[in-house]
Amino acid sequence: MKTTYLKTILVMALCLAFSMEGRAVNVRLTTDKPRTVGVNNAERNLAQLLTAIDAAHRTRNNVSTRNIAMNDFAKKSLARIWAVTPFRNKGANLEAHLWMLRDGNMMVRDVPLLMSPLDGGYGTDTYQEAVVEFDRNGQITDFRFTFNAQAAGINLDEGGQEVTDWENQYIILQQLERFRTAYNMKDINTIEAMFSDDALIITGNVVQRRRPGDRGGATYDVVFNRQNKQQYITNLKKCFARNAWIDVTFELDDDYMKMQTGNSQASCIVRSTVDPTKYGVRLRQTWKSSTYSDEGLLFLLFEFPTDGSDPIIHVRTWQPERVRGTIVKPNNDISTLGGFGL
Repeated sequence: MKTTYLKTILVMALCLAFSMEGRAVNVRLTTDKPRTVGVNNAERNLAQLLTAIDAAHRTRNNVSTRNIAMNDFAKKSLARIWAVTPFRNKGANLEAHLWMLRDGNMMVRDVPLLMSPLDGGYGTDTYQEAVVEFDRNGQITDFRFTFNAQAAGINLDEGGQEVTDWENQYIILQQLERFRTAYNMKDINTIEAMFSDDALIITGNVVQRRRPGDRGGATYDVVFNRQNKQQYITNLKKCFARNAWIDVTFELDDDYMKMQTGNSQASCIVRSTVDPTKYGVRLRQTWKSSTYSDEGLLFLLFEFPTDGSDPIIHVRTWQPERVRGTIVKPNNDISTLGGFGL
């Protein structure tokens, strides 16, 4: 009788512990290539991470990554996102495709999440998707919110596209996501490394023009200023120092896609017909910080180095989308491939 009683108590304790810990998230990753130890590790590590995220949200704590195979960059990225708005998984099961990249690394896109801030201020259960990256051994190397691939016009099945072009577009999406996260984390080293040494930075500022004695009212123009990489990084460091927080978001510009190709189904990331190593992308950027906010059009010109390393930014231009509340046409001389002879 005593043995039976002890067994009952043990079972009840285990059930209570299970209830307190919550249910584990089940993950199944599919791939077009044979499964490897790295794939199996990636599947297990992602399941552990998603389970830890749910546990942290439920207990109102930070996400514990102590026993999860993640590098420092991924942990820092996750912590920065979590500090802004906690979130949880959309379901207890995840079946997703594991994309294999040319360097042996892997990634899972479109991991469904629900933004669920503890104070309810963000908007209850706002849907968001994340991308998780792994090295060839399955260790998690990055966690960030992602652009929607279909919205960017990228064909997930690779059909009808040159494979190199398809993968290059995905890599640019990856770089854009890292670029945005680096601003939010005030990570000046990552931003600096993403620009080429001869990068051109052009920024449009709204200026008021009014002649003395003119009673007709002021006029407003956009004046463009040029900077080199060093000037831009120096000014950005000052910006980071005077702002307690920065929140930058990007939205792919569908109008640019239509203008460049005449095809509403084409990719928002446009490959040059003059130099196939170069790609242009135009984004709507929303910048919010503790001291300043604005919205405008951002254009980035990427180049893929011949040595197979990550693409670098040769040109960054920004221009306001509105002047005194009025929408203005973008200056295509600084925000399209054609404006740079490409």
